[in-house]
Amino acid sequence: MPVFLSSQKIVKDWIDYNNHMNVSYYLLIFDKFGADILNDTFKMGEHSAKTTGKSTMIVESNITYNQELRVDDEVDINLIYFDHDKKRLQYKMEMVHKEKKFLASTIEVLALYVDLNSRKVSEFEDEKIKIMDNYSKKNSSNFNNKNLKFSSKLKKNWYNFQFAARSYTKNYWPGAL
Repeated sequence: MPVFLSSQKIVKDWIDYNNHMNVSYYLLIFDKFGADILNDTFKMGEHSAKTTGKSTMIVESNITYNQELRVDDEVDINLIYFDHDKKRLQYKMEMVHKEKKFLASTIEVLALYVDLNSRKVSEFEDEKIKIMDNYSKKNSSNFNNKNLKFSSKLKKNWYNFQFAARSYTKNYWPGAL
């Protein structure tokens, strides 16, 4: 079962001349009612941007439009996959009709952690890595890694090597770091 993030009602302003939700609002819903919640969970959202000068920026996304939504439909936004390396997030969310349970849309995202002052990519602080790792461990049985587009863009081998080396050094050579 995916990880529930939020619910949202489709409003009249989002409906186009085809009498269904315009494609641009799928992205809005995923961003405001999915990604923002995820970023806040990992302490990388709006509060982080304002207080630490660090946040995430989406650099690539892939959206599917599986079934149309109409005014007053309600949808659940669920996280179906999450992973990270030392400076990237990869996640996939789904939008499911709340009552009829059909899949309306999915989005897969690759985002970078950015220092907003220098406007350069930055590595996650250890605190944030722990939060993400704990979240992944807690929810990994709910994640589905099928049909992902961006997995090859994570630098997992280097990250895992660094993490293992850091752990080994802390355990066997205290004070070396």
